[in-house]
Amino acid sequence: MSSALLIFGPLLASPALASEAQREVFRGFSGTWIAVFYSFAGLAVAIFLYGYWRTWAKYRRGRPAPGRMTPFFPRLAEVVRTVFSQRTVRRSDPYAGVAHALVFWGFMALIVATTLVFVDHDLYHPLTGGKFLVGPFYLAFSLGADLGGLALLVGLALLIVRRATFRLPKLDYHRVDLPEGGYDRSSYVRGDMLFAWLLVFIAVTGFLIEASRIAATYPPYEKWSIVGWTVANLAGSGLGSMRFFDAIWWVHVASVLAFIAYLPYSKATHMILDWWSLATRDARAAIALPRVADPTAPGIRTMQDFTWRQLLAFDACTKCGRCHEACPARTTNAPLSPRDLILDLREQANRTFGLHEIFGFSRPPEGEDDVVAGLYIKAETLWSCTTCRACVEVCPVGIEHVVDIVGMRRALVVEGQMPDSLQDALRSLDEKGNSFGESARKRSAWAKPLDFKIKDATKGPVDVLWFVGDFASFNQTAQEASRQFAKVLQAAGVDFGLLHKAEKSAGNDVRRAGEEGLFEVLATENIETLSGCEFDRIVTTDPHTYNTLRNEYPALGGSWEVMHYATLLLELIRTGQLPIANKAGARATYHDPCYLGRYNRGYDDPRDVLAACGVAVVEMPRNRENSFCCGAGGGRIWMPDPEGATERPSENRIREAVALGVDTFVVACPKDLTMFTDAVKTSGNEGKIVVRDLIEFVAEATAPVTHTETVDA
Repeated sequence: MSSALLIFGPLLASPALASEAQREVFRGFSGTWIAVFYSFAGLAVAIFLYGYWRTWAKYRRGRPAPGRMTPFFPRLAEVVRTVFSQRTVRRSDPYAGVAHALVFWGFMALIVATTLVFVDHDLYHPLTGGKFLVGPFYLAFSLGADLGGLALLVGLALLIVRRATFRLPKLDYHRVDLPEGGYDRSSYVRGDMLFAWLLVFIAVTGFLIEASRIAATYPPYEKWSIVGWTVANLAGSGLGSMRFFDAIWWVHVASVLAFIAYLPYSKATHMILDWWSLATRDARAAIALPRVADPTAPGIRTMQDFTWRQLLAFDACTKCGRCHEACPARTTNAPLSPRDLILDLREQANRTFGLHEIFGFSRPPEGEDDVVAGLYIKAETLWSCTTCRACVEVCPVGIEHVVDIVGMRRALVVEGQMPDSLQDALRSLDEKGNSFGESARKRSAWAKPLDFKIKDATKGPVDVLWFVGDFASFNQTAQEASRQFAKVLQAAGVDFGLLHKAEKSAGNDVRRAGEEGLFEVLATENIETLSGCEFDRIVTTDPHTYNTLRNEYPALGGSWEVMHYATLLLELIRTGQLPIANKAGARATYHDPCYLGRYNRGYDDPRDVLAACGVAVVEMPRNRENSFCCGAGGGRIWMPDPEGATERPSENRIREAVALGVDTFVVACPKDLTMFTDAVKTSGNEGKIVVRDLIEFVAEATAPVTHTETVDA
């Protein structure tokens, strides 16, 4: 505080001295040199505008993306809050978040400062004859600009050190799905570093200009330019020579104008496009997939099949690698990286539409130059996706990878480019209504061992209609959990029923495997069946079914209250219908299912149920929105392990749980129960940890309740 008063006190105490504060924009420049500057500035701006005109022309060649811009202004306000708070950057990487925030705020401060100088010198002064960048306002301006430049330099230094020394997997451009003959992506690294070092150079030369101007006369008010004043004092009066000032001024101006011209053709373009990408993103991306706009072309086969918004998102990618790091396919060495997929699509789009990114990378075309699905983007890459939505969750700029992948899968399905096992499953779903190929009459055979009959909701009213789903009905590992849930509902006196043989697969994984036509057939038939039943709400133990019934059936005319069984169990416990008699007193870890957690934000209810049952949850490092996929989603459960994969995602997850020292792994999804039970065996962890369904703890903890009502068959 005392040093600040020593520096700024005289200025604050002397209004006359402060009133002298101002800056000469073109110090000692002749009219000719000023004209040269404006000529080059105009050229840089023209190149900048031409670059974005070409970019906009590329987007116009994409298909329409209806509804993206409505309502625009509330979205814009949210984007401003998101960008200025830097929350999407900070969320999963605090170090990068702080560094990027310093760069962003510093850069914005310099943009504001430059704009004020332009308005003052080129607009306000010619119109009024006066200046507003004088006196106390100029002092505040000087301090703010210097603090902004300093923040920019500190942030850039942190990011350069991070990239050069941290060796983070997310920043590694090597990948599994190498094209034939491989490739060299060092151009991306050069582009990244050029972007950072060019900004460093601009900031440093800007401070040198300021220091040179100060060193010429040392006006007291320039103490508010804290960095420039310090540099001037350290360097001495020689810094104030006109020769040095002229040289560093032109070097700085040349770098700034080069940056402006370079921006639309480089990684730096994200500084402009990310705002637009965030403003037009779909908050429900992949949760409710878009319907096919053109039945004659149901998938994305060529670049012309992408929407303008998807083309924009490709350009908005900052190569930060968060999706690369989070992807279960990439983690287990399957041939998919969401980041590399987006970069490949960007390169292919630029080639197709005649654009080029400086320091970009272009693989040579293969076969038909404009074909994407199954050719430029290999089929095995697209089939490796589990549609877990981790990539969409962590992306700071609103890219919707899963929607892109499903769109291309649709084209593969039309062309028959799919694993044989997936084709068999889809055939069974078409013919039998389930992926197991079982007769519809066997759908509720799992309930035969029960000592009570479960109502048929197609024949009479029920309060709760239980949509069981394929795995909970037919998979032997999951069937016992289904019986436990039925017993708990019976004990609680819940009036519930099933569709029995009238139930068909809800179609969530069918749709994400790319079979849009079959999905609509299954959904339409289920909606017709449900519409003929009388019930208050639907419950399901299957998060995949839950997501589709809740989020996708309404677009087809089927809107009901749909709940996951954890929510119903918690309600029954809290209302006393399921009184807790025997608290477990156990320690366990809980796995967040992708379709309950990331897709539907169902994080708390399962944990609250476990807590009510006396189970202390020990969280895995990857939990809630950062949960790691079991590997079953998107139809992967019907496909063989990807070629080259070193382990299954479920095995990776079990290793994470075992490292906690707990002996119980709790799930709330029949697919998870199956996948992780198998993974315990295949990962060699039998005897170390056991997989249990959430319902087992509820069944053990709740006291038996006797009801006189009869549950009719």
